[in-house]
Amino acid sequence: MKKNKKILIGILVLISLLIILPFLISIRSYLNDAEALVSDELGVPVTISSGRLVLFPSPRVVINGLNVGKSSELKVEQVTVIPSLSTIFSETRVIDIDIIKPIVKKSAIDIVSAMLDKRSASIGQSNAINIQHITVDELSFDWPDMKLPMLNLEVNLTGANQLDSAKLETLDAALIANITPEAESYLISVRAKKWTLPVGLPLFVDSAELDMHLKANRLEIPRADIAMYGGKVTANLNLLWNKSWRTNGNVKVAHISVKEPSRLVSKAVYLSGKLSGNGYFSGSAKDVAALADHLNADFKFKVNDGVLHGLDLIKVASLLTKQTVGGQTAFDEFSGVFNAKGKQYHLNNLEISSGLLSGTGQVKINANKELDGAGEVELKRSASLVAIPLDVSGTVGSPVVLPSKAALAGAVAGTAILGPGVGTSVGIKAAGAIGKLKGLFQDD
Repeated sequence: MKKNKKILIGILVLISLLIILPFLISIRSYLNDAEALVSDELGVPVTISSGRLVLFPSPRVVINGLNVGKSSELKVEQVTVIPSLSTIFSETRVIDIDIIKPIVKKSAIDIVSAMLDKRSASIGQSNAINIQHITVDELSFDWPDMKLPMLNLEVNLTGANQLDSAKLETLDAALIANITPEAESYLISVRAKKWTLPVGLPLFVDSAELDMHLKANRLEIPRADIAMYGGKVTANLNLLWNKSWRTNGNVKVAHISVKEPSRLVSKAVYLSGKLSGNGYFSGSAKDVAALADHLNADFKFKVNDGVLHGLDLIKVASLLTKQTVGGQTAFDEFSGVFNAKGKQYHLNNLEISSGLLSGTGQVKINANKELDGAGEVELKRSASLVAIPLDVSGTVGSPVVLPSKAALAGAVAGTAILGPGVGTSVGIKAAGAIGKLKGLFQDD
């Protein structure tokens, strides 16, 4: 009995020592050496707030408050390094790394790029440390122009510290990406369900499937299938980077309900109906952050059996006065070409038709979202089939459509000379003809 008590007491003392011992051992000097080593490797300052040695449930080093970069481009709440006990005295030590709550700023791209370049240059050299497994919990991005979701990441590496497999997913598992080596490239399979796009308009994706191939400085997406708003989007994309970033691709849209997406652009004037179309895009920039602002795109579109909400074109053309508030314009077909050049957007060759009216036009959308455009509306059931010239102004969120000043002036002059009805029509026609003639000699 006494012997058992002594054994029990001995075990309790040993456990107590193992718990207390890490707090008695200072590893500050090792952390200082680690800061200097990593700073020299990355070429940017690296600081560590504190660290400690932990023996339970297995020996490990816990680092708190890791900051990388002059402006803390990368911050990590906690990093835990867990060595494999069987390799502690081996020539190559095997470790696992757990990372908790890292925050990555947009400016960290340059640091990561430089690190990957150095990593590529060192491939084939012997390594004293083999990282076997990396887990990242609650990875977040501090990017002002994007609202990216938090992510969890698991990475498995080979004995040569090369990628064996990786899995990335959002905290709600709405998006999952698996990465595996494939010959001299990597296959990245992405699957999404009930996911909102974090870039641009917050469009809702019902489901998406795409396989990407990453090789050296090239990313290829041969096909992406996306189901959204009752329709389907198929696309392909190539992204290349070396001294600059370049991209190109094609996109096709089929039977997408445009009511909800168009309301994200403007709640005052928006469309409903089914959208179909196809087009291509390309662009180049010095860095990836600027690539979205240097895209060129052409997209032919058609919306069938829809309604233009918030604007009654029949009243605008009939009253020949100010724009009416509210109302709507039903149409059989609305078509055109969307063209983008950097931050300049154009809607060209616009055509709208129904049993009551037909119309044409074009609109330029400036970088500040102001509208500048012109068009014509012909009322098919009016007493005189006159095309009423219209001016488009205002902003994307609050467009203004009015009969052109020339049309109003022509209507007044024609009415004064020839009387209402015929005179009004003749004046409007004359104004329209003059406007078209003037347009032939004006630059876009």
